[in-house]
Amino acid sequence: MFGNLVGVLFDGLAYGSLMFVISIGLSVTMGLMNFVNLAHGAFAMVGGYACVILMNRLGVPFLLTLPIAFVVSALVGMVLERTLYQRLYKASALDQVLFSIGLTFIAVAAASYAFGPSQQPVHLPQFLIGQVRVLGIDLGIYRLFLIAVVVAITLALGYLLERTRFGAQVRASVDNQQASAGMGINVNRVFAVTFALGSGLAGIGGALGIDVLGLDPTFPLKYMVYFLLVVAVGGAGSIKGSLVAAVILGVFDVAGKYYVPEIGAFIIYALMVLLLIPFPAGLYGRKA
Repeated sequence: MFGNLVGVLFDGLAYGSLMFVISIGLSVTMGLMNFVNLAHGAFAMVGGYACVILMNRLGVPFLLTLPIAFVVSALVGMVLERTLYQRLYKASALDQVLFSIGLTFIAVAAASYAFGPSQQPVHLPQFLIGQVRVLGIDLGIYRLFLIAVVVAITLALGYLLERTRFGAQVRASVDNQQASAGMGINVNRVFAVTFALGSGLAGIGGALGIDVLGLDPTFPLKYMVYFLLVVAVGGAGSIKGSLVAAVILGVFDVAGKYYVPEIGAFIIYALMVLLLIPFPAGLYGRKA
């Protein structure tokens, strides 16, 4: 019984870690750039397909595909931000939602046309397959790898946004664009790089999640609500909030589906309501 409980908690932690990597980019765009981007899952799908193509068609090692998936998704995000997204920064939330959901359907149709409707196969390297015994409990090696990657990304992102000149420029641009521009900050460039960073993180999350979440053209629609839940519960723009929310929701989602499969998928929605009642801006969201 204890082994099952620890296994569920571990799987929930790994699942939540993966949700965090993908969702943190959405948290950045919504919290720091004030843009409701429901097409965020499409950038994760881009990273996933980049990983699959590199591995299955070009023979690139899995670990090497991860930074490439980040770069590909970031470049796609930057191009779309320069050509489309920046035109809607000052638009209403409804316009942003309609635009991004339309972009999502375009991405789904394009992926279906290019790669077909079926799930994409993934072949992890041998050293990431199997289990390792820790304190008498078997833990999946790949899930340990996911958790380690999330720890590294969290530390790096926190340092970037809190300790560097770029992070200071991002925070200043969000607080007051006109004052920031008057101080010599290129606000448009800062937003473009920030959007690319969020898209790249989604891409690396999509690549990491192929084995856990699967990959098919409906990916952006299938997991859209999960990404929004993480941002809503954690608080838009908060790295710590997104991490805590992703872990909580991941653990409860896995535990619910394991212990009460009849209503397991409903549990995280009930949990969201219970958490947002006392924390309407999210666990670490900005107070109005």
